[in-house]
Order: sequence, then structure tokens, then C-alpha cells
Amino acid sequence: MPFLFLLYIVAYLDRINVSFAVLQMRGQLGLSDRVYGRAAGMFFAGYFLFQLPSNLVLEKFGVRRWISGLMITWGVISCLMIFIRGPISFYVMRFLLGAAEAGFFPGIILYMKRWFPVNARARAVAWFMTANPIAGIVGSPVSGALLGLSGKGLSGWQWMFLMEGIPAILLGVIVFWALADNPREAAWLKGDERTWLLEKLALEQQAESSLRKENLWQVLVSGRIWMLSMVYFGVSTTMYGVTLWLPSVIHSLSGLSYFLTGLVSALPFVATAVAMVLVGMRSDRTAERRWHTAIPAFVGAAGLVAAAYGISTAVVVACIGLGLVCAESMVGPFWAMATSRMAGLSAAAGIAVINSLANLGGYFGPDIIGFFRKAGGGFRGGLLAIGATLALSGGISLIVGRPFGIEKSNQ
Repeated sequence: MPFLFLLYIVAYLDRINVSFAVLQMRGQLGLSDRVYGRAAGMFFAGYFLFQLPSNLVLEKFGVRRWISGLMITWGVISCLMIFIRGPISFYVMRFLLGAAEAGFFPGIILYMKRWFPVNARARAVAWFMTANPIAGIVGSPVSGALLGLSGKGLSGWQWMFLMEGIPAILLGVIVFWALADNPREAAWLKGDERTWLLEKLALEQQAESSLRKENLWQVLVSGRIWMLSMVYFGVSTTMYGVTLWLPSVIHSLSGLSYFLTGLVSALPFVATAVAMVLVGMRSDRTAERRWHTAIPAFVGAAGLVAAAYGISTAVVVACIGLGLVCAESMVGPFWAMATSRMAGLSAAAGIAVINSLANLGGYFGPDIIGFFRKAGGGFRGGLLAIGATLALSGGISLIVGRPFGIEKSNQ
């Protein structure tokens, strides 16, 4: 888990550091808010198109080799973003970065399904996904500080992309040698620990074998898969709509320096890291998933509405932060709920389909804020649109999350 956690910190940082880069790129390259919103979201166009193929390749070739290759590839692309010169190159590089990262997250979710029993999965996913806020906590001040660098013909935003892309390349090499594909291959597990874990997972796989195995086409047209995608769409819309605009909101409202903007931007991520773990642990302890997904959605939506009508910087940032906290708190219970009825190849396909469709919210969230910024100059319209999307996802989770099959047997 600590190693996977580190990998996801690097992955998340490479996809959100553009939120700081644009503070300089906007003026140096003549980029409008709408161009930035579209470019920030373009990552998820590549993410959407390449996620299912990437996850199916992972199923064939194994986690270790595939994740290693993905990390090296996206690290190189992140470094090459120093060559962005205008809107078109901005769109292209963000698209390529999304395509390269497409198989990482769903691959890790599938990987964790093979390591963690059902009654430990929500908190395991929650712990893993605290890498999102930790990346914000660590990356925000670091990215803000790197913007102050200049020299060798490079601006601060170029140094930031270069220096934050290198860790992905180095860790990608380490993954190839360090990651075990399954518990049976893990040299660090003791004999009795390995035996217990393999027996526990085998029993759950036997229970899952009673589930109907769906082929790829059945997964693609499954009503449940599409409803789960709609739930996670609200999560992604909020996560990335907030994260990719938060430094701009703070900088424009407060006029703080780049470094201080980074420090203030880190505060919501601190609360998010704590809330994600607590919600995931409580969901596992009570064996309840849908209300642990729905309630944060409703509270987060209310926070975003309050932010839209806030009149002070502190209120706006606090309420936007509440929206981020609640959206990310949904992910542990959500993925435990979503994967509980999947088995075999359909699990790989189902996870990839949910994540790829839902992460189109990562395009919608930043772009809708950019749209309203261009139309009216403020953040209100975008925050209200994101809040409505999050509330809708909470309502759908109450429908799709009703217990069934092996979920009942574990309650």
C-alpha cells in the first residue's frame, strides 16, 4: 500500500500541476480562461478513449509490466509539456498525458481487488486515494515555489513540468522490479499470512463465480454500469473542477503570491485526506455503501452552492473545500459498492468502463467553469452546475447501491 500510494501521488500531481502552471502560462502564452478550462479537461478525453483498451491489455500482460510502461510514458510526456507554445499544443499534450495515464487508476483498482477481501476493500481504496489530497498538500506549495524558478531559457512553469515529470519515470523503472502481481508472488508475506489471505480471497472468488460472467458487449450495455458511471461522474466533475481551478480562485480573490497561493490551496486537501479515511473505515465497519456514498454527495453539493453565493474569500474557499472533501470521501464506499458484483474479465472491463465514462466529468468540471468565466467573468455559474451534478450522483447512488448477492452475505 505505501508503494502504491506513492505511485498515485505522482500520477495525481502530474495531472493537476497544470492548475499552477496556468498562473504564468495565461500571460506568457496569451491563453484565455476558456482555453485553459478546455485544455485542463482535454486530459480526460485521452483518458476516456484509451482506458478500456489499456485495462484489457493490463489483464493480459500483468500489472507490473504494464504499470511500469505507463509511468515511464506519462513521465516523459509531462516533461515534454515545456514545449507548449499555444492552445493547440496545450490541447495535444494534455490529451497525450491523459491517454498515457488512462490505464493506471482502473488497473490499480483491479489489482487491489486481487489483494484485499471485501470487508477491507473500502478502507483500502480510501487509504490509496488519499494520495489525491496528499498530492495537493505536498504539490501545491512545491508547484507554487517552482514557478519562481527561471534560467537556462526556461520559465518557472516549464521548470515545474520538467521537475515534476522526472519522478514518474524513475518510479516506473522501480515498479518493474518491485511490484508483485498477486499475493502468491509476494516474497515479503509470511507463510501463514499468505495462506490465510489466499484462502480468504479464494472463498470470495468462489462466491463471485456464482455471478453471471458478462462478455465485453454486455458490460458496455449494462444499465448498472452506466448508473455507476453517472455516480462517479459527479465525483470526477467536482474533484477536477475544484482542483484545477482552486489556485486561480484563490489567486484572483486574494492577490496572494504564487507560493502563498500554494499554501492556501493545500488546506482543503488536508481535511480531505482525513475525511476519506474516516468515511472508508466507517463504511467497512458497518458494511454499508450507498448512504456512505450519497450523504457526502448531498453535503458537498450544498457546500458548492454556498461557495457560489459567498461574499468573502474565506467563505468561498472553505465551502469549495467542503465540496472537494465530500466528493473525495465518496470514492472508498463507491468502489467497494461497484466492484462487489464483478468477477473475471468482466471486472477489468467494468472497472475501466465506469472510470472512463465517469472521468469525462474531469473534462466537464474544468470546462464548465471556464465557460461561465468567459460568459460572466465569475465562478458562480460553474460552481452551481458542479453542485447540481454532485447532488444527482448522490441520488443515483441510493438506487444503484441496493444490497444484492454476495454483498448481503457480507453484511
